[in-house]
Amino acid sequence: MKSRLFLVAIAAIGSVFGQQASAQSYAITNARIVTVSGATIEKGTIVVRDGLIEAVGANAAAPADAQVFDGTGLTVYPGFVDALTNLGLQAPARPATPAGPGGGGGQAAAAAAAAAAASPSNSNYPAGFRPEEMTLDDVRAGDAQFEANRNAGFTTALTVGRTGIFNGHSALIDLAGSSVSGMTVKNPVALHITFATIPGTYPGSLLGTFSALRQMFNDARRQQEIQKMYAANPKGMKRPEADKSLEALIPALNREIPVVFTANRSIEIVRALDLAKEYNLKAIIAGGQESAEFAGRLKAQDVPVLLSLNFPKRTAAAAPDADPESMETLRFRAEVPKTAGKLAAAGVKFAFQGGGAASVNDFLTNAIKSTENGLAKDAALRAMTLSPAEIFGVNDRTGSIETGKIANLTVVRGDLFGAQKTITHVFIDGTVFEIKPPAQPQGGPGGRGPRGGGQGGGQGANPANSAEPNVAGTYAITIQAPGQP
Repeated sequence: MKSRLFLVAIAAIGSVFGQQASAQSYAITNARIVTVSGATIEKGTIVVRDGLIEAVGANAAAPADAQVFDGTGLTVYPGFVDALTNLGLQAPARPATPAGPGGGGGQAAAAAAAAAAASPSNSNYPAGFRPEEMTLDDVRAGDAQFEANRNAGFTTALTVGRTGIFNGHSALIDLAGSSVSGMTVKNPVALHITFATIPGTYPGSLLGTFSALRQMFNDARRQQEIQKMYAANPKGMKRPEADKSLEALIPALNREIPVVFTANRSIEIVRALDLAKEYNLKAIIAGGQESAEFAGRLKAQDVPVLLSLNFPKRTAAAAPDADPESMETLRFRAEVPKTAGKLAAAGVKFAFQGGGAASVNDFLTNAIKSTENGLAKDAALRAMTLSPAEIFGVNDRTGSIETGKIANLTVVRGDLFGAQKTITHVFIDGTVFEIKPPAQPQGGPGGRGPRGGGQGGGQGANPANSAEPNVAGTYAITIQAPGQP
């Protein structure tokens, strides 16, 4: 009996300490606060308690029990959102490989087949054609894996597998937490489709992929009709077979969940819009590098874009004897940074996503390029905060700095869209993460700092990797001219 009482007492003490930890409060004072949803507060206070924004305003007071951060010279933004990633997944998916003009994803579908072989499914459909799969089932918790993204100012990300034709259902997660349930903001968010192919089997071509998708949507529509008939009067009617793959498409057919089509080139975007119109789907285009060509149609069909900031670039210096790049390639590279500005001008809602870039710092670097090519800075900021929240249906809880919303904040010193800036802190679900400054390269402060416009600690921002060799010193130089003694 005594031992039982002792255990109960220990549990109670642990509960009290857990409540105290979760109720930790912070106050950022004297800061410039960019709310995004309303007017900017030039000098104000944000109070964070129990993971939420308790108060915000020019006259908000710091509570007596709060840990106070002096925000003089700092700007606080809503936490940045990457609108399409595979963060939190154990094995990174390989990028889609074009299967011909406008196509993509041969290797992606092959990877899906290999994964399916390792994890057998009772679906009636082969790997790559299983829309019932839930990405959240494969997400793993742990703060360390997200450090580079937090260092670049990100607090939240949409995550989904990038293999197969049906990539499954995505989840919106915060980039910190000891449990997946605690990290989850919304699940599921959307059904994802990539115009991939499956080598060695059907569909082995892009045309076959579109045909297979239409067949599955037709079968799902018929499955729903049969289920309704059976539910209304089952007597004398053969029980319909359960088919979890087809049944996973029914919410999309009923516009209960959006469908994200990965489509960058014109032919993919047209096919995606045609498919969405045929089946009355609540569509979203992901990638969208050539989406500006269809801005009018996107607006008319109310289709937002998760716009990739993985801008095309030359991967290596051209050999002296290499053929010059085609005008089409050069034009594509020049036009992609203008896409965001054109979508904004046409009134198309869009959010930014990293697009699988090698460096997380490319996100902000290329967002800045968008502002240099016709996009207003406030629209760029909205595309990485409130717009993704609106597209994913969570703007009632995140995406802007408002009382009662999740305390996801990014604190910056300097102009976010300028050359000199430093991300000093991020708050995720009310937990503060201090951004560690990058280590100075050998040779002292004269060495080069990290790439990415001053962001600290992000992927690809290691000074040890990006610093120039230290060539300082004293040299004796002898010049010998030909023909001279």
